[in-house]
Amino acid sequence: MLAYIARRLLYAIPILIGVNLITFMLFFIVNTPDDMARMHLGMKHVTPQAIEKWKAERGYDKPLLYNGEEEGLTALTETIFFEKSLRLFVFDFGLSDDGRDIGHDIYQRMWPSLAIAVPVLVFGLLTNITVAMLLAFFRATYIDVAGVIALVALMSISSLFYIIGGQFVIGKLLHLVPISGYDSGMNALKFIVLPVLVALLYGIGSGGRWYRTIFLEEIGKDYVRTARAKGLSERLVLFRHVLKNAMIPILTGVVVLLPLLFMGSLILESFFGIPGLGSYVIDAIQAQDFAIVRSMVFVGSVLYIIGLILTDISYTLVDPRIRLS
Repeated sequence: MLAYIARRLLYAIPILIGVNLITFMLFFIVNTPDDMARMHLGMKHVTPQAIEKWKAERGYDKPLLYNGEEEGLTALTETIFFEKSLRLFVFDFGLSDDGRDIGHDIYQRMWPSLAIAVPVLVFGLLTNITVAMLLAFFRATYIDVAGVIALVALMSISSLFYIIGGQFVIGKLLHLVPISGYDSGMNALKFIVLPVLVALLYGIGSGGRWYRTIFLEEIGKDYVRTARAKGLSERLVLFRHVLKNAMIPILTGVVVLLPLLFMGSLILESFFGIPGLGSYVIDAIQAQDFAIVRSMVFVGSVLYIIGLILTDISYTLVDPRIRLS
């Protein structure tokens, strides 16, 4: 097990370098360091001297990927890409282009994101699996058909409709919770209730259909027919056998959500005024702050790789036939 984890972590290094390189190239295809300097200094009446000073203060005065004025390995190390990327691997995010400590910002903003993402993940899984098992139990009946139609309708509506509708009905008409904003401590509960409900509502359509498909596939297998032949009730077959054997695809789907658990939801946090990491990324993109964008993409990649490793380990817990070597 330890050898497998160590090997996977070593494999992650070239992956993270590649992700960092692609992010770097995509960002600087659209924006040059001069464009970034003009954005931060103001588009009007910016002197070339001010631009060069801004770039020198933030390390953008060197070539992007290759320094033709240097020789040997220095031609690669004396570049913006090397200097901006190397310290990420020790989780030193440095300063943003406007001078803020990125590591401190991430630490402060991850708690509002987690306050929304954790309930959405837990209650979303429970709700989607419950709905899917209910439809699988009543498969090929009017309940199943009506349920599938409802799920398709839910997943066909834009998430913006749920957000705006929830803010209008629950926040403005009924005055049950605030429309937007955030507070610390227990006062945060009244601000996260509406985003969590909205996220659960627009996620149940796709989630319920996907889990229903998984359960129906398991129901058609030989071990289910054997269990029924032994006289087990349909309820026991579903909960004791089908659900257990469907855990591998369920765990695979959960790993996709793990980066979002930390990174937050871009749309939810923006519309509800939550000062989390999702809104942090959007603000950085609008401000063309490459330091923040690069750091957040790197953090998301690390979390996804960790999620994949944890998923592989969890496979061994739900299926003893799987061995990691």
